[in-house]
Amino acid sequence: MAEKSKILIIGGTGYIGKFIVEASAKSGHPTFALVRESTLSDPAKAKLIDGFKSSGVTLIHGDLNDQESLVEAIKQVDVVISTVGSLQILDQTKIIAAIKEAGNIKRFFPSEFGNDVDRVHAVEPAKSTFGLKAQIRRAIEAEGIPYTYVSSNYFAGYFLPTLGQPGLSAPPRDKVIIPGDGNPKAVFNEEHDIGTFTIKAVDDPRTLNKILYIRPPKNTYSYNELVSLWEKKIGKTLGRTYVPEDEVLKQIQESPIPFNIIFGINHSVFVKGDHTNFEIEPSFGVEASELYPDVKYTTVEEYLDQFV
Repeated sequence: MAEKSKILIIGGTGYIGKFIVEASAKSGHPTFALVRESTLSDPAKAKLIDGFKSSGVTLIHGDLNDQESLVEAIKQVDVVISTVGSLQILDQTKIIAAIKEAGNIKRFFPSEFGNDVDRVHAVEPAKSTFGLKAQIRRAIEAEGIPYTYVSSNYFAGYFLPTLGQPGLSAPPRDKVIIPGDGNPKAVFNEEHDIGTFTIKAVDDPRTLNKILYIRPPKNTYSYNELVSLWEKKIGKTLGRTYVPEDEVLKQIQESPIPFNIIFGINHSVFVKGDHTNFEIEPSFGVEASELYPDVKYTTVEEYLDQFV
């Protein structure tokens, strides 16, 4: 058995970051998390930080804006995974510069974890959001840094608890609003599974300089199929209201930040079908559940059981 790579996670206390830190530590990789001083003194993060420590994660004090601390942190590991939030996407140019300076990194995973940004048909403002991630991809490639891009599609925890219905705190039991005709298929993955699949890819030569798509067949549903599944679970038929594309576009234009971006991403996925409207070609990508059939992932059907 080859030795497991040492992994540094930048943004590890964020939404998806904490699942990746957990998966890395659990799988036996020496795991490091870059944390700011302000994070360590934040009472809201205390429980998370304690959890990291008790699972053997090494905390490194540093900051994206402190190049010296960044280079020092990167020199201690083999692989860097960034899970920074949407407002910090372009700041990853600093990580790229630090990786170049350190000169020892076997692979970089930039902050992606959504649509494949090179294969989207999004309108503004989602188009620009995706564009920033594509810009980071091009910067990585231009510098010749070995990479893996993780396209994990929807976070189950964001979408499934309300079936994407704004303003609800549980899945609907009377009526549902569906953008478009409800037929394009989307993909919904539980966050722990996204962490597990990401870490599986770290030392895998098959994922080097490729996009890792997390697109398991059992988590791929159209909006219509999702509603039908939920109806079957609760033994009740919901009223379905379909919103034509021109009305969806109007809603995007008239909504404030961040709702305009969320509606824009939903338009890309549910109207344009951007999760599944292309084949994964071996020249650019691989599919996680095919590569790692041993991973017992949570299916959409299992996920919805908790709300019945």
